[in-house]
Amino acid sequence: MSGYDNTRIEFTVRHTLDDLPFLPHGRAVALGMFDGIHEGHIEIIRAAVRYAASHGLKSLVQTFVNLPKTSDGELTTIAEKTGILTKLGVDELLVIDYNEVHDMTPAEFVSDVILIRMGAHAIFTGEDYRYGKGASGEVTTLTEQCRELGIDTFVHNMCLADGTKISSTRLKEALRDGHPEEYIKLTGGRPFIYEGTVVKGKQLGRTMGFPTANINIPEGKYHVRRGVYASRVYLGSRVLQGVTNIGLRPTVEDAVADVCETYIFDFDEDIYGAFIRVELLGFIRDETRFSSREELIAAVENDKILARS
Repeated sequence: MSGYDNTRIEFTVRHTLDDLPFLPHGRAVALGMFDGIHEGHIEIIRAAVRYAASHGLKSLVQTFVNLPKTSDGELTTIAEKTGILTKLGVDELLVIDYNEVHDMTPAEFVSDVILIRMGAHAIFTGEDYRYGKGASGEVTTLTEQCRELGIDTFVHNMCLADGTKISSTRLKEALRDGHPEEYIKLTGGRPFIYEGTVVKGKQLGRTMGFPTANINIPEGKYHVRRGVYASRVYLGSRVLQGVTNIGLRPTVEDAVADVCETYIFDFDEDIYGAFIRVELLGFIRDETRFSSREELIAAVENDKILARS
């Protein structure tokens, strides 16, 4: 699932509970964070979409922003989730500010949010779902509370066909260990991405024969293992191949924050200010401080060969 767009669902993203309109026929709701939207998440979402279609309902995916800060960031931003959910046929995305609901008891969340505000006729979630103040609600209490209110509940096992557990944590571990191909497998063929506007750097790559397109890694986005990756770049309608360095560029400068720096093959256009999406396809090597520019140039040439192979 590459090169996705976000044109359809953009008009149905709700950023607060107050933005969510009443629907007389109700909704089938997928509950969770859905960070990375892995195969387990996709199963939950598709089940909600199918149920909605067969019962004359709207399908809604609910997620959160402003959760208590974590140190490692998120795999998929709201903008990225929007594009992915479009491809899955979802009707609405509800983004709840965690601060709106963090003091609700589990029973209050079910009755006030799921039943009244969302108008849920059925909910779909994973077996590890927690909700309510202090994450005190579990799927057993969720199922019971929903049953009392006439809401169907469908809890999905978060395991692959071979029985192994799948989770957002496992996706992060794959990236941390330099295995973007495992991330792609666990998400059903969708690579991890960085996207943003190309910024002007020191243009040192150009002087060495490999001009690069640099984007700053968005605040709150997960940082993969520093190193060089085979990559695919989306620039408008064009799909290009390249190698991407994620890190501090220690040979040419000691940056204060990781940068996503991509050498696009067979490409020499000025794209400063353009928006690009960079997909990480395979890990080539760790980021290295070379002793000379000549060593760096030789390494990049070898990276290019490996990325093309």
